[in-house]
Amino acid sequence: MSEHKDHKQQEAFRVIDRRPFTAEGELRKEVVEEEEREAKREAAKTPAPSAEAGKTAPAPPPAETPKRLPAFENLVRMLGSNAAMVLGAYADPRTGQPVIDPDAAHELIDMLDALHDKTKGNLAPEEDNMLLDLLGKLKMTYLEINQAVAAEAAKAKAKARP
Repeated sequence: MSEHKDHKQQEAFRVIDRRPFTAEGELRKEVVEEEEREAKREAAKTPAPSAEAGKTAPAPPPAETPKRLPAFENLVRMLGSNAAMVLGAYADPRTGQPVIDPDAAHELIDMLDALHDKTKGNLAPEEDNMLLDLLGKLKMTYLEINQAVAAEAAKAKAKARP
């Protein structure tokens, strides 16, 4: 019976790598696939204009959709890569240990938030989605890292007590 219990405990504990970037700084394949699925879901949510709506009022002239700028996307990726780096996505070449600096990560995430706020209405839909998705993933990783750091600090403090 204890053998069955041990087997259940082993199944219950799984580590899932939710970092959005690979060690090379590229977005993981799963992240790109999820972004594509979300874009398709959003496109499906948009209702088709009804035939009656077109008869009652003339259609307004189409608003010019901002164009994608590779330089903007590269800037967002660079800030995101730097934030991912200080959230443990990369190992320090000297020590081989992940680099974890929550304060630096917080600052970079704040920069991306400010960039999103200041560019609202001026981004191509793909740029806006990319930025929001990246922000969401970085914020989740930041919270997970902060919780892990706090748990380690509590363990160390408990060990230090006589």
